[in-house]
Amino acid sequence: MSSIPQNHSDEKALVDCVQRFFSKYHVGKLLARCNGMKEKGISPVSLLRYKLSNIFVGRSMYMQQRTGSFKEDFSKNTFYRFLNSAKTNWLRFTSLFAADIVNHDIRDLTDHERKNVFIIDDSLFNRTSCKKTELGSKVFDHTDMHFKKGFRMLTLSWSDGNTLIPVNSCLLASAKDTNIIGPVKNFDHRTIAGKRRKLAQTKAPEAMITLLDTALSAGLNADYVLFDSWFSNPAQITAIHSKGMDVIAMIKKSSRIKYSYRGEQLNIKEIYCRNKKRRGRSKYLLSVDVMVGKENPIPAKIVCVRNKANRKDWLAFICTDTTLSEEEIIRIYGKRWQIEVFFKACKSMLNLIGECHSLSYDALTAHVAIVFTRYMLLATEQRQNEDQRTLGELFFFLVDEMADITFSRSLGILMDALMASLQKILKLSDEQLATFTADFKARLPEYLRKALHPEAVAA
Repeated sequence: MSSIPQNHSDEKALVDCVQRFFSKYHVGKLLARCNGMKEKGISPVSLLRYKLSNIFVGRSMYMQQRTGSFKEDFSKNTFYRFLNSAKTNWLRFTSLFAADIVNHDIRDLTDHERKNVFIIDDSLFNRTSCKKTELGSKVFDHTDMHFKKGFRMLTLSWSDGNTLIPVNSCLLASAKDTNIIGPVKNFDHRTIAGKRRKLAQTKAPEAMITLLDTALSAGLNADYVLFDSWFSNPAQITAIHSKGMDVIAMIKKSSRIKYSYRGEQLNIKEIYCRNKKRRGRSKYLLSVDVMVGKENPIPAKIVCVRNKANRKDWLAFICTDTTLSEEEIIRIYGKRWQIEVFFKACKSMLNLIGECHSLSYDALTAHVAIVFTRYMLLATEQRQNEDQRTLGELFFFLVDEMADITFSRSLGILMDALMASLQKILKLSDEQLATFTADFKARLPEYLRKALHPEAVAA
């Protein structure tokens, strides 16, 4: 049986694409600015390019070593010494890289009036060998409300509504020593390795502020910061607002979190019960102005909408920009869904979980940063191919910029998420799901049906 030949032309095109990407953004100089210096004769940027390209050409160092096809100029020990380096500041590297891409490429393609956003969320970074993995922990996965082994990958990303660029991240271990399964190494807290491990054992809301500060210091900024109810509390909202950015977030229905409303301190459930809700075809149920924070309260707007998954339930969003309309708040919050697509792409296609089996926390941090760099490469290539304004100055003036996310698109994203949850949790067949979808849409008011299917209205 003859072996299937490799398509060398495609492989060469991929390698050339990576090389152009590295040359355009001066990745070698950027890595040197973040202490990514060579210890011996091999340049770190060569090791980074090799690691980044492997996923695109379908290779791995392990299989190349086993089959004898490894032809690089460095040894396996050199490669792993690069990943295990405690001196390289990967948090700063990805932040500076993202700022360079956004400020010199993407931002120039859109209008200055467009609202750009930071998106903060976390995803489970599971590890099966936690007893040997440094700082491996039992972490709470709030998606299915269970403890699992591994880390929580807290991620900050930037988006203009079309292109999402991952900015930085932190693999969060448990803040409680009793929940840490793996070994704990001690480093001087003044070093990069010490600061990295200290941040890993910081609570998520506090680590979120550190990620934002790193992005701002790298020269990257946005108009709004989006996150879900897991990170939403008055302390974080006021802290982000003090940095010159507004917040749009989902509110946690907690009786302990209170807002100043008409001279009283009330939680969101009490505010909802005391007000008359809008009826009929309204896009939202309730909109009220409140004050958030204890020491230095700031004005904010709370918007309540009906939960599409449960008609008897409702969801609440808070926005510190009180000039925004309720529809605009809902539309901008819809951009948060892009980070869920990013997590899915990293785990399913960019081999975020299965590629790196290192036990060192430094190596895991380096691996996550390299996966983020892979996504930046794909995101910039996609924007170059889809946005006609990238073709030249003539096209920039004659072609409209790519459309931002619309209200109908936001509604469609929520519907897709609802259908996916129903199929996963209730184990519905495709026929049952189609029947449910048809019945659900038939019960919606006409303006929502038109928003879900604008092409049918145009026809």
